[in-house]
Amino acid sequence: MDKNQFLNEYFNEYNNLIYDRSIFTDLIKSAELLQDTQKSKNKIILAGNGASAAIASHCALDFTKQAGVRAVNFNEPSMVTAFSNDYGYEDSVVQAIKFYADPGDTIILISSSGKSPNMVRAAEHAKNKNYNLITFTGFSPENPVKQLGGINFWVDSKAYNIIECIHMIWLTSIVDSLIGKAEYPVS
Repeated sequence: MDKNQFLNEYFNEYNNLIYDRSIFTDLIKSAELLQDTQKSKNKIILAGNGASAAIASHCALDFTKQAGVRAVNFNEPSMVTAFSNDYGYEDSVVQAIKFYADPGDTIILISSSGKSPNMVRAAEHAKNKNYNLITFTGFSPENPVKQLGGINFWVDSKAYNIIECIHMIWLTSIVDSLIGKAEYPVS
């Protein structure tokens, strides 16, 4: 396949996956849930692995700074390594949630496969404790993380780059919908 054809097909796939009007309902529900989280003086907790952890960090900053909703993530190296060492990697996010979450908080879990053991266990814990749970996954529509969420965003792809970029776009669209615009003043 030549590069021009590849790029044409590549961007068509993004376009088809990102702009599905059926996703608007869940984007609006998520924004409303996060507004309620803010109004009740609660916070957003975001977690992911690898690139999904980077997305969690970026979005925690945007939710806090741009949208005014307190948000935290669990990507501090000393926390990740200590909790992994003390509790096992599979339970590290659960333990972080136990230390940081309060009733009424909203937890956002980001996992391309939806099968990472630490994300599955975090989703199970969030569901058992009745936290608000929003999930962002891909690969199989029957993945365990998606099955446990309250609001679920799923990308019909098996390509990590595509899934992760779409997760980022959907998450930042929620941030922008909370502030009512897609531009920020430069300070």
